[in-house]
Amino acid sequence: MHKCQILTAVMLVIVSSVAQAGIDEARSAYRNGDFETAFNEYGPLAEQGNAEAQHHIGLMYEEGLGTSQDYAEAAKWFRKAADQGYPNAQYSLALMYSRGMGVSEDHALAHMWWTLAAEKGHERAAAQRDSSEKYMTATQLEKSKSLASEWRAAHP
Repeated sequence: MHKCQILTAVMLVIVSSVAQAGIDEARSAYRNGDFETAFNEYGPLAEQGNAEAQHHIGLMYEEGLGTSQDYAEAAKWFRKAADQGYPNAQYSLALMYSRGMGVSEDHALAHMWWTLAAEKGHERAAAQRDSSEKYMTATQLEKSKSLASEWRAAHP
């Protein structure tokens, strides 16, 4: 191995360890109800693209925990994590679309996100998806299927 490759490998281990420590601290603060600390710990990790952190930042904006309540901001963070295939965020984003919270109400998009989350084993998403189908038109269901296919193609 070249010195540059070794240095790169060492740096990746260090960065990974620091990120894991940040996630652990954020999780602990969140569980203990210290939402300001959790928000401050999750924030930089979310900005760096960590899907779990992005989902938690979304949850915190949705509920106003450690920050002001802002549904549009919650939906933005859920979308970032959902686009990475994070099933909890896909479920949360689907709820936002189903209720028109921070986004325009869109049952086809809600169904699509529940479908994608369910495909990753998210049980509540499967139940929500199945339940929502009773209230959807054939056109909405077809749109949902088409959107899910497009998403899968764009996110292999």
